Amino acid sequence: MHRWLLVLLIACATAQADEHGVKEISPGRLLLKEGEMAVGMGPAPAKIERVLIIIHGRLRNAETYRRSAEKAAEAAGQSANTLVIAPQFLNETDAVRHPLADTVLRWKGNDWMAGGLSTAPFAVSSFAALDQIIERIADRRQFPDVKQIVIAGHSGGGQVVQRYALLAHDQPALTAAGVKIRYVVANPSSYAYFNEQRPVAFDHARCTGFNRWKYGMTDMPIYAGGQTSSQIEGVYIKRDVTYLLGQQDTDPQHPALDKGCEAEAQGAYRLVRGHNFFDYLLRRNPQGVNQRLVEVPGVGHNGDGMFTSPEGQKVLFSQ
Repeated sequence: MHRWLLVLLIACATAQADEHGVKEISPGRLLLKEGEMAVGMGPAPAKIERVLIIIHGRLRNAETYRRSAEKAAEAAGQSANTLVIAPQFLNETDAVRHPLADTVLRWKGNDWMAGGLSTAPFAVSSFAALDQIIERIADRRQFPDVKQIVIAGHSGGGQVVQRYALLAHDQPALTAAGVKIRYVVANPSSYAYFNEQRPVAFDHARCTGFNRWKYGMTDMPIYAGGQTSSQIEGVYIKRDVTYLLGQQDTDPQHPALDKGCEAEAQGAYRLVRGHNFFDYLLRRNPQGVNQRLVEVPGVGHNGDGMFTSPEGQKVLFSQ
């Protein structure tokens, strides 16, 4: 069942690397047009009504996030109708340190986080890779019962989801099938703004990249297709996006927090950066946006804590 989606390569399932590489290579391979995508996926329910695509952060620990998402689904009583898919965006370091076939897609450094192109075996934007996964799910012959697709990420994965929600290409087959897409952006270090306005004063002369992609709309990736910032914003505010923020994610010195001037201009720490961006959206679009902000009490920068919390469960699995 759904054989196109996952081919288990057991030899890779428990590969370990040192501190400079990914610790675990996901065991599955999803064939895309440009190569094979490493992917993790749990058992497929008999009737799949929801697909949760969970995006890892900079550690590229896709299996960790897959397990958290499956735990959240079970706690919410939704595991019987939810398929969890965890794509893994490997980079060139991983390819050097692990036995990885030449056909498996990999990116340079963290380029995948901003929609950059893979370096091998062929060039594809990380966002276009997500498009292809969603396109497969839209195939009614394979997934006749799917009603919604949820794309969620925490920390670095939250950055990916926010940028992907900005630029994601339309999927006519989903619209025709009545399948809804929702985006869950949890505790990212930064957001992409639509103009040069920022909530915190800073020295423009010393922070010349503050409005370059991925922090702003200058020098956007090829995937953006030449869209203007106003076109992108017009589509984005209509998309179903939830900003899921941990109330305790307030450490301005957190080791994984982006402390570059481009991010500091958005606020001192993740909780306030999320509120600042959401407030910015509301001010720019007084007619309303199809988006909401949800805080998770008692949780800081912890992906498992965020998604398995009562608030996280409600956001991920809301009908």
